Amino acid sequence: MTLSWAQIFRLGLVQACLGAIVVLMTSTLNRLMVVELALPVVLPGFLVALHYGVQITRPNWGHLADQGGNRTRWIIAGMALLALGGLGAAAAIPLLESHFGLGLALSLVAYAVIGLGVGASGTSLLALLATATAEHRRPAAATITWLMMIAGIALTAITAGKFLDPYSHARLMTIVAIICAGAVALTVLAVWGIERRVVMRPAPPAIRFRDGMAEIWADTRARNFTFFVFLSMTAYFMQELILEPYAGLVFGFTPGQSTSMSGAQNGGVFLGMVLVGVAATGLRLGSLRVWVMTGCIGSAAILLAIAGAGTWALPLVPLVVALGFFNGMFAVAAIGSMMQLAGEGRDKREGARVGLWGASQAIAAGFGGLTGAALVDLARSLMPVADAFGAVFLFQATLFIASAALAARIMTPRPSALMVPGE
Repeated sequence: MTLSWAQIFRLGLVQACLGAIVVLMTSTLNRLMVVELALPVVLPGFLVALHYGVQITRPNWGHLADQGGNRTRWIIAGMALLALGGLGAAAAIPLLESHFGLGLALSLVAYAVIGLGVGASGTSLLALLATATAEHRRPAAATITWLMMIAGIALTAITAGKFLDPYSHARLMTIVAIICAGAVALTVLAVWGIERRVVMRPAPPAIRFRDGMAEIWADTRARNFTFFVFLSMTAYFMQELILEPYAGLVFGFTPGQSTSMSGAQNGGVFLGMVLVGVAATGLRLGSLRVWVMTGCIGSAAILLAIAGAGTWALPLVPLVVALGFFNGMFAVAAIGSMMQLAGEGRDKREGARVGLWGASQAIAAGFGGLTGAALVDLARSLMPVADAFGAVFLFQATLFIASAALAARIMTPRPSALMVPGE
């Protein structure tokens, strides 16, 4: 038997737990370093880039999954690593204020552990979904699990934001500890027993990791899609480390308000994904190519407005929600394409393919976030704060336009991968 819808939703809870912990590290702690501790934006940018850089190990995790490893074990172990890294990153905040060297050392270790945890748990989870889900359900399964991750991010950011004010280091540690412990416990409950109950397709013949990756890279469609993932994800993540500091420095948002704004943005992502899922699956409107291009162009247009929001006195939160909406529209179409392409090629090496694209996404996320942070620091030395952030948002908009152009060239128009045949 293959995964039922109930089991797919259970596995989606793991994605929600991943998002719940990671959003605190990339959003809340980032803002605290920049605004409350008055550290350069590039510092949290480097730490977040480190956690993404460590995820270059994702193809290795995928290869292990393809060779018949115990995926449940790796999913739980990865989540435990992620939780430990999250606690360490939060504990480093007061140390950065009182003993900078010690706090920085702890941060480096913590963010590296976070990257290992995300890579082990996330890749093993996607490999399990790709191999144990019926072929006609794969795109829908990818959409469901990603939506649940966005829901976990949004709910955590909004809830944590409400309890974080008035801010104190002790309050931060309490909130992070509760979220991390809850994520590990929920992950164990969500995955326990599922792998034993499903009959997955036979694993591909054993092959060396290097040979397997060379085989996948020789596939033109897989290679071109990897390039698209890198460019579009660089654009997607460029505002990740600068949006909350922008809200604090230019609009005077408190830590709780900016964290809640991040939750609202991810709520917009959720709505964008739902819209595309309903339109493509239920109404059978549009193709992957159309939805990806629309999401990228819409994101670019909203970024233009955000860039001028400080000068033109535009309300920031509605613009951020709109940005999330178009980001979600683009992302869900890309996910549908990924799940469709994962099973292509000789020997059906879903885990290795998902790992390759996951590594490309992680490298792009780290590169995009660090580049955005570094550009803001550079621009702030040359122009007023609002203009400095605005210049970086404009550059990000150009990357989204370039991503839309690349998608138009490499994505063959066809019925959306989100459509579920026979249903």
